[in-house]
Amino acid sequence: MCGRYLSVMESEIAEYREIINEVNERYKNTPELSEMASGEVFPSNIAPVLVSETGISVRLMRWGFPKWQGGGVIINARSETALEKKLFRPPLLNKRCAVPCAGFFEWRQEPDKKQKYLFRAPNAEALYMAGVFDTFGGESAFVILTVPADESVSPYHSRMPLMLAPRQISQWLADLDFALGCLQTPHKARLFAAAV
Repeated sequence: MCGRYLSVMESEIAEYREIINEVNERYKNTPELSEMASGEVFPSNIAPVLVSETGISVRLMRWGFPKWQGGGVIINARSETALEKKLFRPPLLNKRCAVPCAGFFEWRQEPDKKQKYLFRAPNAEALYMAGVFDTFGGESAFVILTVPADESVSPYHSRMPLMLAPRQISQWLADLDFALGCLQTPHKARLFAAAV
């Protein structure tokens, strides 16, 4: 599961700076830009995602598909069952996205409390989480696909986002066969955790 992630404008992450620059240009003087989350991103926040249009481009979307019964949003989709679910199958086949971040958070039950951990790449590079998006009431929204945790995350949590290597992003967005293969054989991100 991924319940929150870190979206920062860190100047040392050049890839992320380029994404933010594109967002600022594309959404200049719009309500979406003023609502864009920075720092810790929570469900229902607006954040940048990468999509395939004419090449890879950046769009602002809300994190979470609306729940049809009750309130709240659905923020994650299990990669193992996404093709079987009516809500996720069409976007998985046709509307994939990559969610850039500086890291994501998980919580581990420890003897006296739940401890929050930030998972990042060892060299503080940008990370990319695989997702899908759709439109609800005229607004685009995304969910993050999750997989069983790899060895770097499993001591803390049983699930993690489906991570994409930077070289995999364009194929994830545009090549369905490649994307379905990623669901079966997730990329090993080799992350490290820090208590926060």
